[in-house]
Amino acid sequence: MITTELVFVRHGQAHCNADGLVGGPRTCTGLTDLGYSQIERAARRLAVEHHDQPFDLVCTGPRIRLVQSGEIISQALQIPMATDDRLDGPLHGDADGRLWTVVKNAAGGGPHAHPDKPWATGSDTWNGYLERAAGFLSELIDQHQGRRVLFAAHGETVIVAHTLLLGIPIGSPAGFTVDHASLTRWQQHRNRLNQTRWMLDRHNDTGHLAPPVPEVSA
Repeated sequence: MITTELVFVRHGQAHCNADGLVGGPRTCTGLTDLGYSQIERAARRLAVEHHDQPFDLVCTGPRIRLVQSGEIISQALQIPMATDDRLDGPLHGDADGRLWTVVKNAAGGGPHAHPDKPWATGSDTWNGYLERAAGFLSELIDQHQGRRVLFAAHGETVIVAHTLLLGIPIGSPAGFTVDHASLTRWQQHRNRLNQTRWMLDRHNDTGHLAPPVPEVSA
């Protein structure tokens, strides 16, 4: 029996993504037209599922690209949306608004390359972010036990969920691809002995973003 379900939807493409910028709070200006289209497609897919197995709410973080993504899903499914600072992404410090290529060159790689070293003045370390965000996500999971919850989230939040629920040690060199508007689903199962465990149902599912297959004339 499934007792709790968490579905993570990465936000659609944002202007900062398209421009190659570090999209912290000062820089995030929201979704591009493509980003809106991506999330609208994800919302339509979720609405079909919602008809038979209703979701309870959408949780999102405070950055504009997350709020806009959450609003699209909330309106499509007609369910409430809650914005929670605990779902914010990493702190980028002085890197906020700079080109990622410049930041990575200066730091000798991206956040994962030197996980115990800040990638800019005032930024998180990657391992520090994972540890802090995993604690926050654990709190949210406990808060929503027994519910079906959607998250309009950063890609980093999906990685945090996997780190937490798979029990991956902080500092592991392994990683995960998380595409814009992709779906990732975790389900908590309870067996007849009242034992529970989390199971990853799908990761980075982008089937709803594929172009329609043209009809072939007879």
